[in-house]
Amino acid sequence: MKILIAPDSFKGSASATQVAAALAEGWRSVRADDNLVTLPQADGGEGTLEAIAGSANWQWRQTQVCGPHGRPVSARWLLHDDGRAVAELAESSGIALMPRLDPWGATSRGLGEVIAAALAAGATSVQVGLGGSASTDGGAGLLMALGLEAFDARGNPIGDGARGLAEMKHIDPVGLPPLPRDGVEILVDTEAPLYGPRGAAAVFGPQKGATAEDISSLDEGLRRWARLLAEAGFAADPEQPGAGAAGGAGFGLLAWGAQAVSGSQRIGALTGLHEQLSAADVVVTGEGRFDDTSLGGKLVGHVLSAARGADVAAVVVAGQIATTAAVATVSLTELAGTTEAAIGDPLRWLRAAGAVAAQRV
Repeated sequence: MKILIAPDSFKGSASATQVAAALAEGWRSVRADDNLVTLPQADGGEGTLEAIAGSANWQWRQTQVCGPHGRPVSARWLLHDDGRAVAELAESSGIALMPRLDPWGATSRGLGEVIAAALAAGATSVQVGLGGSASTDGGAGLLMALGLEAFDARGNPIGDGARGLAEMKHIDPVGLPPLPRDGVEILVDTEAPLYGPRGAAAVFGPQKGATAEDISSLDEGLRRWARLLAEAGFAADPEQPGAGAAGGAGFGLLAWGAQAVSGSQRIGALTGLHEQLSAADVVVTGEGRFDDTSLGGKLVGHVLSAARGADVAAVVVAGQIATTAAVATVSLTELAGTTEAAIGDPLRWLRAAGAVAAQRV
């Protein structure tokens, strides 16, 4: 049988590449004669670059940029032989880079600097994976890195981060460059709008260190940012699904003219997921936590939907199983006995899960 192993990363525990390799090792320990194909996936968040780099003719690039904490970081990105570039927000502006959470000071400026480096290298299009953001600045930092200017009531340039949004009174877009020839796509896994009860501050602010009081003020800053961009002639809709991605960085890029697409669908196309799936007998996918949100635009939901369309059996391996979806599942927590044990040695339990999955075929 042909077995396609196409997981997402287990965020904070193992990359998609590590997950796929461990599952394959476990599977082979039970069914050594099966034809295994490992195809790590992503949905625009952590692991996007690694998933795409596995296909042909991509070159790794590296640029020193402003990190989310204001200090230099070295961010990787990809450039294809045909001129396409791919950036991953987590590399330059991700929450994992923060020594401590800072909901008011964290900035997306580094992502803008990566995009600027790609344009300077001759990129004809840019795809941007959004996920794992440290900031709630609406993408103001990244647009200012690209050339937009923003000022306070006295005409002084504003500072970075959500704190800057609170001071912002005027925007000058003259220095913002045009999109590259073939445009910019943002790869998203959320349908969140920019602001409101389902927006960037309310939904994602707490994980970035925001208190309930902070969230109200952060949300007001995002509303001000959207209003000032509209007054400056930008046509982005703050209610558009995905505008709230990555602390509103999605909205900033939409204002520049980017198009939002499903990260899991686009990365699946770039990595050849559907072609591999059509020839498979079983697909094994997975993520850190499999719950009801997994089926609403995330990678695992996309793989399961594609498997149903191709009439291919599917197994989901996850650190935790928190839904009753009609699919075979294997929980690392159940195998390890506790969540702490599973997180403490994820590759061991992923190998065990691969073996269990093989026994259930």
